[in-house]
Amino acid sequence: MDETPDVTAVVTPQQFKALGHPVRHRLLFALSRGEATISQLAATLGSNKGSVAHHLKVLTDAGFVRPAGTRQVRGGTERYYQRVQRALSFHDAATTQMVFSAIAGEIAAADPDPLLILRSLRLTPSHAERILATFHDLAAETDDAGADDTRYSLLLGFYQTKLPTAGEG
Repeated sequence: MDETPDVTAVVTPQQFKALGHPVRHRLLFALSRGEATISQLAATLGSNKGSVAHHLKVLTDAGFVRPAGTRQVRGGTERYYQRVQRALSFHDAATTQMVFSAIAGEIAAADPDPLLILRSLRLTPSHAERILATFHDLAAETDDAGADDTRYSLLLGFYQTKLPTAGEG
């Protein structure tokens, strides 16, 4: 996936390190729903505020999250955070595996039950290019309906499988 203003390629060691903990993936998922405070994120994740603050700092230092404003409350000031990008792309097997573990947790918690289809197809290079272009368009051009509408998540996957060589099972 090419880098655009809404899609950032994960390439630096700091970015890979930031994605090295499942709580940070959960924070990115939570922030994909909109801006949130440390207290709101801690409640969403069932974690403590200190842990959330630490992981937010790592994500902020890596450029995945940024402060989005403040609000005065009784005891002080609440800071809101937001995601910097709509999507991340990466081409690293270890990070891909870690992200899929986090996604599996999100899907397992989905209500009602999610629709998952895994299908393998034999495609010509031309068909593959058209499908990949359609996926890019879906990911880049589908706008959120609004804060009061039901939220759906979409996981698009497209990859070439390795065929076994002679002598492999």
